[in-house]
Amino acid sequence: MSRTPYLGLHVPPRDGARRVTAADIVASVQREVGAGALPAGSRLPPVRALERQLGLSKNTAQAAYDELVARGVVEARPREGVFVLAAHTLAPAGASIATAPLLAVVPPPLARMDAPAPGALALSTVFVDPDLLPADRLADCARAVLRDRMPTFYDPQGFPPLRAAIARRLRDRGLDVEPDEVIVTTGSQQSLDIVARAMSARVIALESPVYSYAKLLFQTLGHELVGLPLDPFRGLDLAAWERALAARPGLAYLIPSFQNPTGYSYTSAELRGVLALCAKYGVAILEDDWGSDMLSDGEHRPGLRMLGGKNVLYVNSFTKKLLPSLRIGFVVAPPALVPTLVGMKRLSTLGNAWLTEAIVAEFLDRGYYDTHLAQLQRALDERYTACLAALDELMPDGVTWTRPGGGPTLWLEVPERVNLGALEAHLARRGVTISNGSVAFVGDARRLHGFRVAYAFLGLEPMRVALTIVADAIRGALA
Repeated sequence: MSRTPYLGLHVPPRDGARRVTAADIVASVQREVGAGALPAGSRLPPVRALERQLGLSKNTAQAAYDELVARGVVEARPREGVFVLAAHTLAPAGASIATAPLLAVVPPPLARMDAPAPGALALSTVFVDPDLLPADRLADCARAVLRDRMPTFYDPQGFPPLRAAIARRLRDRGLDVEPDEVIVTTGSQQSLDIVARAMSARVIALESPVYSYAKLLFQTLGHELVGLPLDPFRGLDLAAWERALAARPGLAYLIPSFQNPTGYSYTSAELRGVLALCAKYGVAILEDDWGSDMLSDGEHRPGLRMLGGKNVLYVNSFTKKLLPSLRIGFVVAPPALVPTLVGMKRLSTLGNAWLTEAIVAEFLDRGYYDTHLAQLQRALDERYTACLAALDELMPDGVTWTRPGGGPTLWLEVPERVNLGALEAHLARRGVTISNGSVAFVGDARRLHGFRVAYAFLGLEPMRVALTIVADAIRGALA
């Protein structure tokens, strides 16, 4: 049988006394009842609770309650407790205790869930088909980790064996990284968050279009944003970038490999040009390397961190390539910045869960990750080829698309007379979800007019069905 919660009771001793007496308890209850602080029906603390709280004997507490019963202030109900009887202090009929006002908040920057809706043909999601992810091997690693004794304390910088494994992998790719320079985060999003929070200059330059969650995060934190126009059909306009960087923002957030959302990868000349511009104007660089593991030839293109050295902040994540629910990412920082970034992480989370970090460390240690990536890359190659073939066959004149050569996405550009909002709504009614990407653009520079096609999530037949529906909808809009 559940009991009515009892109210907290403060019983001060008489002036100069060191111990509370039964008379003190009686006086305190009568005083609070008279003031309306203990309305009728209130349950007083059990005798055992008073005994423990006030450090007195059970007999003293019971004697106080017996006296209050005798005075008609309370009643004792068998097996229920002691309750206030002072009906004259009750609030008028119909009155209620005032509730605290609700916290005033801004509208949510993200209204839609990330996970694709069940049954929908998700054509713009950046997630990988769950059938291509190593859930069984991750479960094996989880069972192995759980056989070990769980550590009592967390490491705010991240599970040391995982940081060591990440550093080894990056060194194998030609990056000069030590474990103490790695900070494990809850996905790459937390990496972006702690870097943005640590900045003293409150201006960030970023590609336009760009990973929309990064843009929304930076805006929410109060940063001013400067757009760097990116056209995946023409490449980087470094002259326009120089005009933007000449304003000397504190940071340039860049995605040089399989850029999200366009799928574009910087050329070697563009990488060198960007590094030169940032050096010229004193702009720090944060490189988001989320997609380079999805290059199917098993090699890695040089990136900004590799060419620019340790001062380039480097972010990557296992989230999309292993299992989204694991939420494991990391940021690599020069040693002088690590204490500040770890401090920013501690302010928001103190530290991440040991278990998921240990599972990923075990997965890497067993060599499963390289095997998994090879299988994933072959599957993505097949889907990429099929996607290009379907686009060539199905799309009407005037529609163009990029050919990124890897990664999970490409960009589909449609004629400007097609209303993207209306197209998105029409496709949703036919069971195909896209994102027209309008939130991904920064400033008033020329915008692309299309959306991301993610061929990594849908199987070959569902992808063809989705692209057929899209092609029909575009024809209808053009007609």
